Amino acid sequence: MAGRNGVVVGRSWSQSCERSSGTGAGLGCWAADAARARAFTGGRRGRASRGRSPWLVRLADGTSAVLRIGDAQDEQQRDGFRIEAAVLEAARGHGIPTSALIAHDLTDEDCGALAVLSTVIEGKSRIPVAPTPGRLREYGAATATLHCVPGSRLGRLPRRTRPIELVDFAAERRKHGASDLLTSAEELIAGHATPEHESVLVHGDLWQGNTLWTGTRLTGFVDWDCAGIGEPGLDVAPIRLDAALMFGPEHADPVLAGYLESGGRDDVADLAYWDVVAALSTPPRMAGFVSAIQDQGRPDLDRPVLEERRDAFLRGALGRLSA
Repeated sequence: MAGRNGVVVGRSWSQSCERSSGTGAGLGCWAADAARARAFTGGRRGRASRGRSPWLVRLADGTSAVLRIGDAQDEQQRDGFRIEAAVLEAARGHGIPTSALIAHDLTDEDCGALAVLSTVIEGKSRIPVAPTPGRLREYGAATATLHCVPGSRLGRLPRRTRPIELVDFAAERRKHGASDLLTSAEELIAGHATPEHESVLVHGDLWQGNTLWTGTRLTGFVDWDCAGIGEPGLDVAPIRLDAALMFGPEHADPVLAGYLESGGRDDVADLAYWDVVAALSTPPRMAGFVSAIQDQGRPDLDRPVLEERRDAFLRGALGRLSA
């Protein structure tokens, strides 16, 4: 089956190298050579597809890998690939559930495109309608593994001060208007200095759609474009908000409990602040998130439900921050 750039997917990369030329063949040969240099096994990565990047690459020896490619002329893509490669390298040895890095091309000099080749993660990203206590605590516990990596080991990764930093939600509020609740929250946060107590690895875009699961075990984090160095609360608040959006505000605390227990912490510094920031890191009208959420198996979650749950979470955080 032919994918983008003429790369043949679904048969041996080494065969396609012999029969093709150009960027596609270069990618195929590079992927095959890189994978042969290192033995690995794995199941299907649920988010990989045959028609677009990321691709599930099947090699002649029966093993598989995940190949992401990008445009080296696009600055944002260059940054994203550089960040992902750095994170996957740092994750090795720290017990973080994610792919293992096999090889990368961050300049397009080796294979004609930006490329990251990594091992397959077993599991699915679909979100259940009803949570179990075990899943919620596991969500928090797995997030705690990220914060075991100190910022000093992460080289030149960017400093992050809010979730999904690549999207300007404040500009969306100015353009489309926002409720009094969101406006007052933004004004309150503007009067607070950004906390800087601890520098650790942060994912920067945590929600269950960026995780893979087998039963109640979180098998992997994916999509590292927004990762960087930051405060633990920058990740903890979004997973609390995510639990509130998917299942109801009362489900935010079990996620926190799993995080604290696994990380050996008594609390998360400035959590009320980060909860408000997480709520502000959503569109003023939640319609912008509906399709992504429904694609993960939750057609029951529409704009009114998501806005009601987001606003309830935000009111609680504002009450704690103002206390």
